[in-house]
Amino acid sequence: MYLIKNVRLFDPMPCGIKDILVVNDRIAAIGENLKPQLSGIREIDGSGKTAVPGFIDQHVHVTGGGGEGGFNSRTPELMLSSVIKAGVTTLVGLLGTDCYTKSVENLVAKTKALKKEGIGAFCLTGAYVYPPITLTGDVAKDIVYIDEVIGCKLAISDHRCSRPTKEELIRLASDIRMAALVSGKPGVLHIHVGCIGRVIRDIIEIVKEAEFPISHFRPTHMDYHIEEAVEFMEMGGWSDFTAEPEKTDELFSVIKRAGIERMTVSSDSNGSIPVWDKKRENVVDVKVGTMEPLYEIIRNLVVDFDVPMEKAIQLITSNVAKSLNMYPERGTLTPGSLGDLVLLDEELKIDTVMAHGRLMMKNGRLLAKGAFEEIPLDTKEE
Repeated sequence: MYLIKNVRLFDPMPCGIKDILVVNDRIAAIGENLKPQLSGIREIDGSGKTAVPGFIDQHVHVTGGGGEGGFNSRTPELMLSSVIKAGVTTLVGLLGTDCYTKSVENLVAKTKALKKEGIGAFCLTGAYVYPPITLTGDVAKDIVYIDEVIGCKLAISDHRCSRPTKEELIRLASDIRMAALVSGKPGVLHIHVGCIGRVIRDIIEIVKEAEFPISHFRPTHMDYHIEEAVEFMEMGGWSDFTAEPEKTDELFSVIKRAGIERMTVSSDSNGSIPVWDKKRENVVDVKVGTMEPLYEIIRNLVVDFDVPMEKAIQLITSNVAKSLNMYPERGTLTPGSLGDLVLLDEELKIDTVMAHGRLMMKNGRLLAKGAFEEIPLDTKEE
């Protein structure tokens, strides 16, 4: 049990100075001058700090991405410590271009491991290719029968994808929708959108012509397709933007134009960042994406562009939770929601992280790590 005293609370709406009582894995109470008559409560001084919901990252290569520059260019698996330091308490894992040396089986196993280590973890079946690779042999069955699987990943409009037709997209989305109805899951078709061809025009036409629910389509990397992103949001869809802090000004321009109500931001963490030659035929270098930019771009919006915290933080908390049907269990700080929260210091930098009511980092000191991570922990802080 933890009692966080005198913290400036955003749930994500501004709530003023409050106390937060966390019991087991849930937020038990929020109020002023709370004095619970319970033994064993650990008190945390929140004076001068800001409490926000734990971050949700819906695009994470938990088993590592890469592979486009040969076997030695496969990026490493995600480690728990990097998740905690980034303030992420819930993530969605997925595969990238390499679905040959990396599998859905690996992905599901890693997702289960991250859950065991204390964070919220889900994943997507499929990868770049069509027909999608699966664990059971069928996309719908993966969604229905595997607890962690909440949808499917696919790539379109990319020189590395399988170029699925509109009819194939309709068929896949219909299978996902049926599985979602049966399983009670969101049933998302998480779409990597490349920079060639029709971009998301096929998706827009499917929604308009086939009257297919737009909620199942989740295009990502839409920072490269601003006009299409705005159109899609105006139709009632969600557009996901990859966190690139150096492009904060572009994200800000979209917010001014379309608002934040249908926007989300994800990190693409542990995916490869291939550097191509001038002809875009060969990979000459491979870098690895990290999770830190997820909050960094949010802080940039608040500090450098004067976006109110209650608006900016929604892009990685409540908006993501709502888009994945996880709200209000996740993405908010209210009684009954999970004890997933982040405390920011006076400079709005990540200071303390709690996941499922477990203190993972306090005052910048790491208190938890994944199996086989050889990093020191300050266990005295807990």
